[in-house]
Amino acid sequence: MAHIRVPDENREIQDPQAIARFLAPFGIWYEKWEVEGRIDGDAGSEEILAAYDDEIQALNRKHGFVTADVIDVSADTPGLDEMLNKFNKEHTHTEDEVRFIVKGRGIFHIRPENGPIFALQTDAGDLINVPAGTRHWFDLCEEQEIRAIRLFLDKSGWTPHYVEDGAHDRYTPVCWGPSYLPADATRIDPVI
Repeated sequence: MAHIRVPDENREIQDPQAIARFLAPFGIWYEKWEVEGRIDGDAGSEEILAAYDDEIQALNRKHGFVTADVIDVSADTPGLDEMLNKFNKEHTHTEDEVRFIVKGRGIFHIRPENGPIFALQTDAGDLINVPAGTRHWFDLCEEQEIRAIRLFLDKSGWTPHYVEDGAHDRYTPVCWGPSYLPADATRIDPVI
């Protein structure tokens, strides 16, 4: 389940509806799709795309995406550090970055024009977009594993356009999980 942390406001959000409400003003949509029992944990890219074909086609019709693929990264991926260094610095894209997380976890830091920088941790079952032109950066969580469906408007994919005054050095890419949350989860703001 996704989590949001707004470090400069010492604020966290974990309720899915509250997450969607928080993200909407920034043009970011958040959905939760079923993963459990939908695909085998070791399913190949074609099996994953086939299992989510109805959802992918609905997004294609709604947003005009023309292609989808599956990215599969683990700690054993050759050149992982070089790959991560492309995305862990503040950048933008000329089209939306769309991800449905099938397995693993990652953290997007978003620097919107109309709000504070926030961290959005995505887990299996989370679908998000980072709108074109939005400043952001991405890191994997400690396990360094993620499998995700990616959707594109351009078949050649997108290129990161780095920001000169990037804020990525000022924010620690720390992921968190259920053990991170306080025993009294009512202390976490469920409503924005």
